[in-house]
Amino acid sequence: MRHSGDWMALVDDRVLEYLREQGSGSPTEMKREGPIHYSRQYIDKRCKKLAEEGLVEHLGNGIYVITEDGEAYLDGKLDTQNWVRIDENGGAATAGTHAPTEDENGQES
Repeated sequence: MRHSGDWMALVDDRVLEYLREQGSGSPTEMKREGPIHYSRQYIDKRCKKLAEEGLVEHLGNGIYVITEDGEAYLDGKLDTQNWVRIDENGGAATAGTHAPTEDENGQES
């Protein structure tokens, strides 16, 4: 079971799954080749948010790759609400590697 944070959108799982399967990709490729039925602009916006949160890495020129935290999330081993790792029994194991980000009001998230 995946542990999605309140900040996540439905398309985020599809983006992460695409990057896991393909190794890398751009929002344009995800729209054209993947089963992602959202606009390229929205996919791009979500990729930027996923990069900000550390689940993907932006390599430049619009290309993204999934990170270790992104893999852990897909495997149900990372709670992206509380940023803790989940052990095999479903309990919190350790804090994740997430660094808090600031919103437009300077508040940490």
